[in-house]
Amino acid sequence: MKSVGGVILEHRGPRVGSRMVVSRPAAGLRAHVLGYAGLQVEADRPLRGRLLPTGGITLYIDFITSARLVASAPAPADRPLKVLTSHVTGLWDGPVLFEQQSRHYGMAVELTPLGAHALFKVPMRELVNIIVDLADLLGRRGEHLAERLGQAPDWPARFALLDRLLFVWLSAGPEPAPAVERGWRLLRAASGSVSVARLAEEVGVTRRYLELGFSEQIGLPPKSMARIVRFQRAVRLLTDPQAGSLAWIADTCGYADQAHFSRDFKGLAGCTPTEFRAEYSAANTAITL
Repeated sequence: MKSVGGVILEHRGPRVGSRMVVSRPAAGLRAHVLGYAGLQVEADRPLRGRLLPTGGITLYIDFITSARLVASAPAPADRPLKVLTSHVTGLWDGPVLFEQQSRHYGMAVELTPLGAHALFKVPMRELVNIIVDLADLLGRRGEHLAERLGQAPDWPARFALLDRLLFVWLSAGPEPAPAVERGWRLLRAASGSVSVARLAEEVGVTRRYLELGFSEQIGLPPKSMARIVRFQRAVRLLTDPQAGSLAWIADTCGYADQAHFSRDFKGLAGCTPTEFRAEYSAANTAITL
């Protein structure tokens, strides 16, 4: 089992042949767009796995209508699996189960929460713990985007097209509140190891103002986002063969102790750090959103 772009695949899954081409966006977009990826996957049966919280928003633009079935983890009885093609994965504060058709071909765009707010022009709290059809957020623009990207001659042309379109669309979106933008930047710079009270003091607003601003323009409150940012740092260290012991990772990432680290990690990943590290080491397959 291996994780790339917040996706974990079952280790005892199908044989997979994949090609992934990645690119950075144009310099003027990098405050809001983290990266692009083109993906082609051929497997001998459907892929199953779970998505990990990343602190970002992912657009998946599907070229061949390859369905994905999605449920929360664990899936509640009253929420059936949802079938999606081109879609947007919002902010999650837990793992998500999915099943992907054996063949898919498309592109992923990873946005910051503030970038997603500018692009979709909706309160970001509405995109928490949910995966929605791209057309529900972009309307006809989403349909045209998939068509134009699918018809482009190669990956560089597709990346260039995304640069042009996203620059126009993001420029037309709402500007982030300065306190929210600075608070988000400081939270990431501290790798999540900062209190909400300290963040509010640093940006010169009340704690309540910052919490309301994060709900509107980020999606989750500062405390929850700090938890996800800290978790992502732990994931990076767990997948680094040069990193130290679990106790060292817990201390480095700002957890009170290894027991707290294990409990918090399991709540977000659906498995313990020990299980995650063992499964990652045994991996022979990787895909991205």
